Amino acid sequence: MVDVLVIGGGNAALCAALMAREAGASVMLLESSPKVWRGGNSQHTRNLRCMHDAPQDVLVGAYPEEEYWQDLLKVTGGITNEKLARIAIRASSSCRDWMRSHGVHFQPPLSGALHVARTNAFFMGGGKALVNAYFRSAERLGVKIRYNAQVTDIELQDGKFVAAHIGEREVDGRHLPAERVEARSCVLAAGGFESNREWLREAWGQNERGEWPSDNFLIRGTRFNTGVLLRRMQDLGADIIGDPTQAHMVAIDARAPLYDGGICTRIDCVSLGVVVNHDGERFYDEGEDFWPKRYAIWGRLVAGQPNQKAYSIIDQQAIGRFMPPVFPGAKANSLQELARLLDLPEAQFMQTIESYNRACQVGTFDHTALDDCHTEGLTPAKTHWARPLVKPPFYGYPLKPGVTFTYLGLATDETAAVHFKGRASPNLFVAGEMMAGNVLGKGYTAGIGMAIGTAFGRIAGVQAAASVGFGPSTVISESRHATV
Repeated sequence: MVDVLVIGGGNAALCAALMAREAGASVMLLESSPKVWRGGNSQHTRNLRCMHDAPQDVLVGAYPEEEYWQDLLKVTGGITNEKLARIAIRASSSCRDWMRSHGVHFQPPLSGALHVARTNAFFMGGGKALVNAYFRSAERLGVKIRYNAQVTDIELQDGKFVAAHIGEREVDGRHLPAERVEARSCVLAAGGFESNREWLREAWGQNERGEWPSDNFLIRGTRFNTGVLLRRMQDLGADIIGDPTQAHMVAIDARAPLYDGGICTRIDCVSLGVVVNHDGERFYDEGEDFWPKRYAIWGRLVAGQPNQKAYSIIDQQAIGRFMPPVFPGAKANSLQELARLLDLPEAQFMQTIESYNRACQVGTFDHTALDDCHTEGLTPAKTHWARPLVKPPFYGYPLKPGVTFTYLGLATDETAAVHFKGRASPNLFVAGEMMAGNVLGKGYTAGIGMAIGTAFGRIAGVQAAASVGFGPSTVISESRHATV
């Protein structure tokens, strides 16, 4: 029987597996996807939000704990567990040496992302390189890894983990029977339910226009996060936290694939122009705050528009100031032509743009600062980076909501234990997206998901190993967690 069973194959799962193995426990990792798609949503990530009190290799300046906390508090609207949030924040200041020891390399941000050089450390090769490095290290250390192994059931006895059940499956034309896998302890890190279309429909329901909004959502992350294990834990009476409609949801290119579009489908020029809905009307302040602090609200905003679709409109002045997406935008020499290309009502679109242009109070434009270029007498206002759209050619990008991961998850504490009616399981732990809702009640800020997954993945691995007699005592102080 294995000492620690880790269910999942993304960043949090791998961190847990590595930490448990380093503690001396035998470890098995079950990844639901084929090997080629391994890594969950982590394969699509690109950076880690890091606390630091002074410049650190690829990080410039300082990003102290209190500023980090205030940024998180703002985007979540206060719907967060401060104790757990600060554990993740503090852990982000000291985890990178450990990450490097497992083959992860960092680099400064590329052009178009320089505004996060102070707050975020970028992975060389992106998230795919990170998960590949972790898998190589896990294999080298003797972690047993199994692919195409989706866990469909968990066996418990009085809140204690007993076994995991892998369902019947077809792999490369072969029928594989159901299996029961026993372990002395377990870490759940199998992600949310974002690729479960039925569950999304159930959560979001029907809107006042008679639409089913989630039917128009794209899943920018993995297709393998169907929430089977999360649903089963609900049925087994685990304590749940979070709103099923809350998610890391961004506005992505409407032409992106249904699954696994990843970072390259994100449209990052929103703050440099205006966004209109299918009726040709603006509906939110595009310049409210720096884009890394605001990009994650736009998926939900677009979800509230007719047909769950919108359009990001810029002119030539914006070119070169944002990371270009994978698909080129519609291009026109006049705004009228652009409206026709995007199939927008021309008269209303022109009225919207002309009203915006007249309202712009042009100051000193600076996209790296909260500048004084704003609108007056316009609803909704544009608070920063407001410049008239007058320089052709003009560009338009169609937008749809792109779900990365959902926030509904398992309630936990500083030990990463799964709870049942307020009582911590002695040998069942949780990490990553399956518990991120403890910290992220709503909203998002760039790199925070990786910070949560890394911190609590490592905590869960240490605790799982300790629960069966490897490494430190199962009672580890918060200060110890903060430096994990």
